[in-house]
Amino acid sequence: MKSPQPNSVEPPEPQRRQLFRQLFRYAGVALVGSAIGHALIRSRPLRSAEILRPPGALVEARFDATCVRCGLCVEDCPFDILQLASWADPAPTGTPFFVAREEPCRMCVDIPCARACPTGALSPLLTDIRKADMGVAVLVDHENCLNYKGMTCSICVRVCPIREEAITLKPIRSERGLLQIPTVMPDSCTGCGTCEKHCVLSEAAIRVLPRHLGLGVSGTNAVGRKAL
Repeated sequence: MKSPQPNSVEPPEPQRRQLFRQLFRYAGVALVGSAIGHALIRSRPLRSAEILRPPGALVEARFDATCVRCGLCVEDCPFDILQLASWADPAPTGTPFFVAREEPCRMCVDIPCARACPTGALSPLLTDIRKADMGVAVLVDHENCLNYKGMTCSICVRVCPIREEAITLKPIRSERGLLQIPTVMPDSCTGCGTCEKHCVLSEAAIRVLPRHLGLGVSGTNAVGRKAL
């Protein structure tokens, strides 16, 4: 009588083949994730109006090309105002920015963020913080600004680091009488964002915008003009 044959058992798959399968699986997931990430980045603007660069930043296209995303400017900011953009932020990933409504630039006299930059994306030629050009303050909401309602709020004027030069109150006559209206001098405004931060309204009536958005350009109306 023949002894029963043991059930045939398929030999286990070699470990090397299993490793290759795992590597290919992970690589596929990484490629898909990377493609989605790049698509999301390309589908949104390079920088939204609320994103402001540190003092001394080159114009946006040159800044984005020159910044190496090292984070040294963020580390050297003594007030922890600067942050590096993540993939979810409306700015190129890894680049430094601040949001004025959250925390404005404190206008450090020695400009440590620019001094820390190793590539010149934050220009070493900026030695006077009063010459910084982070943007320009613009009174965007005349309807709700308390001064236009006949009150003399003036908080945006009083908190300005270079008061009476960058922003002042100027009288205008209206049906409500003589109003004292916050008026920005663009050539002196550094775009630090202190006025926007301290506006008493739930949505600031004064906003700091990138200069090419906040100010018009006389004599040009070119459709599709490339933004700086």
